[in-house]
Formats: sequence, structure tokens, C-alpha cells
Amino acid sequence: MHMPFTLTRRGAVLLAAAPMLPVVTAVRREKVYHANRGTVTATVVERERIALTELRADGERFTFSAQGHSLTAAASDVPGGIQLALEGEDGWAYEFRFAAEADEAVFGGGEQYRQLNLRHERVVNLVEEHIKASTIVQKALLPRALYRPKPHSEIGSYAPMPVFVTSRKRLIAFDTASDGFSEFGDVWCFSFDSCPKSMTVLRADSFEALGRAYAGLVPNRQYLPDWCRDGMILSAQGGTQRIEELCYKMLDAGAKISAVWSQDWSGEIRTVMGKQVWWNWEVDETLYPNLREAIGRLNERGVKFLGYINPYLVKDSRLYTLCKERGWLITRADGSVYHIKSTTFDAGMIDLTNPDAARFTKDVLIKENMLGLGMSGWMADFGEYLPADCVLHDGDPAKLHNAWPVMWAKLNREAIEEAGRDDAFFFTRSGYTGIQTYAPILWNGDQHTDDTRDYGMPCVLPASFSLGFSGVGLVHCDIGGFFSFTKMKRDDTLFIRWMEMGAFSALMRTHESIRPWANSQPYDDKVLPYAVKLTNVHVALAPYLRACTAKVNDGVPVLRPDFWAANDFAAHRDIDCYFLGDDLFVAPIMKRAAKARKVCLPQGEWVHLWTGKKFKGGRDYRVRAPLGQPPVFYRAESAFVSLFRGITEEYKNEVK
Repeated sequence: MHMPFTLTRRGAVLLAAAPMLPVVTAVRREKVYHANRGTVTATVVERERIALTELRADGERFTFSAQGHSLTAAASDVPGGIQLALEGEDGWAYEFRFAAEADEAVFGGGEQYRQLNLRHERVVNLVEEHIKASTIVQKALLPRALYRPKPHSEIGSYAPMPVFVTSRKRLIAFDTASDGFSEFGDVWCFSFDSCPKSMTVLRADSFEALGRAYAGLVPNRQYLPDWCRDGMILSAQGGTQRIEELCYKMLDAGAKISAVWSQDWSGEIRTVMGKQVWWNWEVDETLYPNLREAIGRLNERGVKFLGYINPYLVKDSRLYTLCKERGWLITRADGSVYHIKSTTFDAGMIDLTNPDAARFTKDVLIKENMLGLGMSGWMADFGEYLPADCVLHDGDPAKLHNAWPVMWAKLNREAIEEAGRDDAFFFTRSGYTGIQTYAPILWNGDQHTDDTRDYGMPCVLPASFSLGFSGVGLVHCDIGGFFSFTKMKRDDTLFIRWMEMGAFSALMRTHESIRPWANSQPYDDKVLPYAVKLTNVHVALAPYLRACTAKVNDGVPVLRPDFWAANDFAAHRDIDCYFLGDDLFVAPIMKRAAKARKVCLPQGEWVHLWTGKKFKGGRDYRVRAPLGQPPVFYRAESAFVSLFRGITEEYKNEVK
């Protein structure tokens, strides 16, 4: 017999049991993982299943049991809802099922790329590589017209999280680092390979209030140093002379550059995929001679220098050999180094559970080799490749796999704080619940250098919105994308369109891609005038962007979907439009050849940023969008009207 079970708070139903189904089921399953370049698959054999149909209540403590097996849930009030502290039995997986309302949409789940509404989808709770080689090969071999974008079920995530928000403005979150999945059919099922520590259910009158309530439980400490708003972070590689020449070229042309980001500061390696970084975290004196002096010259021009690091060391590099000798790399059961592969080369992984290895990474690799060189930030890459069958100094790798990127971000954050460098920051792509406590800002990972909806420019917005609903409010992307292979490459138009979207975001940063020579760049002569204009617009928005970012720690994301302000999913019209803060509505051009697009303006009075023309919200308009001027509107009653008008006066004569 399935007992009724309903969670209520102040008379409002938070969650209810599904009719004729158990709320809790214990499952004993065996799972063997298979990993290939970060993509993880598993072979699962289910051995036993017990529906815990007996329910006993003792005050605020509930026990679900059957056949001698039990799970307890101790309820306590939290601001906005209820938290259940859960205790199950070791070695068992648990499934939780609840009733779903027919028209209730589901958002969040960490970073989900393909779509925003996850209803009728299966969301995998396993950190893994987002990009798959098979998709890249398909794009290389098939004519563009024959390529079919992959569905949500085939796309992994660098940063999944068991945190979901619904269109009825309720939040359901599980505190667990366990592998698992969630399904949102007619019944909602949350399944994890071990018992979560807790389940939290919140309800609020608005998405903003819900975000604020969740931030009170999982603190958000994201931030951007103020200098990030002084212009675009320019991706430039190839050595000291080249990065200075490119940076000064753009500055002399009138572009606003806040920093130059050189990911190959430690050296480069050429592979079949293109140009990659030599994973040895000390300056390559041959490629970057006198880098410290060059950083000083850049600083004098108001330009910071950013680098790159990840928790791996390329096989047989100097630092790899040192860490191997000291036992600071993860190993196999036989004691040999466990190598991971990136495209064609092998690398060892620093064991973050080893206190000596972690201290060396912070003190030497980051504080001395990077901050000590004069860097003001870096990309803290990867974090999602921890093998489930490796041997760690401390802990079970299968249980730590999802937590690993948070551990990596925590180490980087501690290095900055221990060095007293509150002017420095880093950005990460991989994450899990709690990443917002340590990573200053995330980026959307490695997009393809195209406009396909599954892996190209259009996937950036649903990924950002999903993170925002999951408590991660500060996100940006590689302008132009990263992966490029054979005919997959960005032209000037696509890059400019992507740069337009980047200008209207919290952080504007380009990437040269894995094949810089084959892809359009901001310093190319035909692109440079647009880079000048858009970087100046981004800087003009600095006071407004500062106000947007100030709300992030309270759980309010910078980028929000089109229905956010209305607090009604029925107001959703276009996945490719977004609110930037409270007062800007942006409709980026996702199709490179488009010169105009339909814009479904939200309710209210709006003003076209480029012309000053007034528009009434709640209607659809066809809006022209010449290169360099995506459809952007500001609220007529905004407190930043004078700032927005200044941009209008500067550029209103350009729209013909």
C-alpha cells in the first residue's frame, strides 16, 4: 500500500506523493564506469529494488520502510520552505518520486545547453566533457544542410547540479555529490547512487525571491574585479612580441581592452586538432621571453595579463616528473601514474586530496609562477575528468567525481585570498553544487565555432539561464567559440554577431579558438572597427553592469530569460532573448546571415538603444539589426536612462 505523503508550509503544498507510487524506493545496483577524454558512460546492473511503502511519523521525523530496509527524513523549516535531512543505508541507491502538475515547466539542473525547459527530459547528474568527438566528425563530413543538431539526451554537461526551479516558482534541491539522474515526466523521479544528505523544497512569489532564498542556503560569493569593466579581455597567443603587437594595435585603433589573455604562457603543443597548451605551469622563456617586463608595459597602458592553468601536467614535462617523484599524481591500483588523454597527448592529474600536492599547487604553481609573475587572473580549466577507478591519497574517486571541480575552484580561490589579491580573479567551466561559493565567474565551456543550436553560439543562452536558476548568477562565454575542425570555422559575420552578444553581458572575453589561423579574430582589419565600437559600448555600460553584478551574491543572475520579469512562463516567447539585469532586453542575432529579426518585447515601455525610438511592450516587432547593432532595448523608466541615452546619442545616426 502506498501511503499519502505531502509536504506543506503555511498551508501551501510544496510537494506531494504521486498516486499509486512509492515516495521512496531503495535500489541496489552495480555500476562500472567507462571514460574516454572526459565523456563518461556506465554499465549498470540492477540487483534489487525495494519500494519503501510503510510510512511512520514521529513529530517532524518520518521513516519510510519495507522488508527491514528504512530511510528517515527529519524536517526543519528554512526561509521559504522545508529541508529534509535524509539518512539511508550504505551501498544503496535511492529514488524519490513526486506528483507533477501537467503544465509545470522545469528549469535549472546546473548547466543544460540544448534547451531551457527540462519537462519530459532526463537530466544526468554526472560531471563530464560537454563536447563529443563524434559530433565534430559529423560536422566535418556532412554538408551543413544535412547535419541535425543533437537532442538534449545526447549532450553532457560540465556543470550539472541537482537543483531545479519550476514555472510554479518552487525549488527542489538535493545535497549530494552522487551520480544519478532526474526525470520530469508525468511523475518526477530523482535517483541517486547513494542517499543524499538532504532534500530542500522552497516556494516563493517570484523567481528573484526564490533565488534569494536559495542563496541563503548555498552562499554565492561570485565577483568581478572592477577593472574587468574597462573593456574586452582579448585572447592573444604566440609569444611576448605577438601579444603586445595585437594588443597595442587594438588600443591604437580605439578599442577598449581591459586585459590580454594568453593561454599558452607555459608553452604550446601542436596536435591534429590544432594549437593546444603545454601543460607545465611555469613560463615558457623561449615563447615568452621577458614576460614580466611585458606585463609591466601592458599594465602601464591599463591592460592586465591573464594566463591559464588546469589540474593536469603533460607527461614528461618538468613539473610532471617532479610531482610523479613526490607521489602527487593520481595513480592506478598498481601504483603507476593514471594518465588522462587530451586529443593526442597524455597527462598526469594532480591529486587534490593530497595536502602536500594541493599546497604545492597553490604556493608554487599559482602564487609564485602566476600571481608572482604579475598575472591578474587566469582560466582555471577542466576539473571534470577524475576517473572513477583511480587511487587517491584520500577518498573514493567515484564519490568525489562530481565534487572534484568544486575542489579545484576552492583551491584557486584560496590561492587568491591567501595572496591578498582581491584585484585578481579566475574563471572555470566545470562545476557542481557549491561552485558559486568559490568560482568568481563561470564560462559556458567549449562551443563549436558555428551557429548550430546544440553546440554553437545559440546554446550559450539556455546554458546561462539554467545556471542562473541553479544559483550560479555570473556567467560568460568564449566569444567566437573554441572548437574548430576542417570546415567548421567562424567567419567575420558570425564572430561579430557573437561579439555583439558578449558586449551585452557581464564579461566580454574572446577566444582565438583551437585553430587561430583559420578563424576570424577581433584584430582582423575587417572586424576591428566593430570591436572598437562594441568594446566602447561595453565600457559605457560599466555603471549599469556593476549594478547588475551587485545582486549576484543575493541569488539574482545577471542574464535572465524573457519571462523572468513577468514571473510567468506563459510570457516566454523566444529562447534567444534575454534580460541583462532589470532594465535591458537583448535580442541577439543567432543566424549569421540575418539582418533583422522578430522581437517579442516584454510588457512595459521600451526604448530602442540605437535609435531612441519608443516601443510599447507586449507586442511583436520586426527590428533591423545591421552588424554591430543587435536589437537592444531599455526600460523607459530605468534609473539608468541618462546612461543609455548617451549610447543612443553616440550611435543613432548609424542605423539607416
